[in-house]
Amino acid sequence: MTAQAREWHEGTGRVVAALRTPDFAPRLVEALGTLVAFDHSVMFAYRGDARPLDLFDNFGMKRREVFVSIYQDGPYLLDPFFQACRNRVAPGLYRIRELAPDRFYQSEYFRSYYVSTGLAEEIGFIVALPSEVRVVISLMRAGNRPAFSEREMRRLREVEPFVLAAAAANWESLASRFEGGEDARKSDILGRYLDDAFRNFGRSVLTPRESEVVSLVLRGHSSESIARVLDIAPGTVKIHRRNIYAKLGISSQANLFSLFISGLSGER
Repeated sequence: MTAQAREWHEGTGRVVAALRTPDFAPRLVEALGTLVAFDHSVMFAYRGDARPLDLFDNFGMKRREVFVSIYQDGPYLLDPFFQACRNRVAPGLYRIRELAPDRFYQSEYFRSYYVSTGLAEEIGFIVALPSEVRVVISLMRAGNRPAFSEREMRRLREVEPFVLAAAAANWESLASRFEGGEDARKSDILGRYLDDAFRNFGRSVLTPRESEVVSLVLRGHSSESIARVLDIAPGTVKIHRRNIYAKLGISSQANLFSLFISGLSGER
């Protein structure tokens, strides 16, 4: 047995011992750290449209403001991991680029929010729980560090069954945190409000089809991708985009994103 394998097995023992205790998440992060190097980890729980729950993170105060507080206030709606959970993607390990729309890295969400995180890459285990709850265990590399190699991804996929099973056992009753208590009720109301704002943005001047186009543009879809999703011609998408910009009095995708975020802030 290699030293790395021994460290992993010792780590999994500590994970199992910490099941259903506050130490579970940090012990799991420590165990995964024996297999691959990463700078940060955060674990969010999602359920439908509700505001995500921060189950664990190892950020400092300054980074937590960007990665957690600001994220929970709206940008999560455009996060590929949130969208994957909402669309019930199969549990497993994913790179963010595997889940993102084709123009994600050119989207204003990426330029205006994601770039501010300073991440080089993010990968995550998506865990399915009862009552439509999903947990994402994210591992992040920051700055100029290289992306996770295929060898590292294979190493993590080998332990995927353990990670998913342990997380599912630890958080099997997590749905109650969305359903009960004043804080959970407020979070659910905020989540519904944010999702309504996302779906209804510009509805006073835009047609239902134009609103659908806006929501896909904000998520990072290209005109070609929008055409496939809506089953219309790419040329029709471009006409819709031109009409949308004219009706909203804007001239770019950056203006569209700013208008959407301003709308969220102004209505709350």
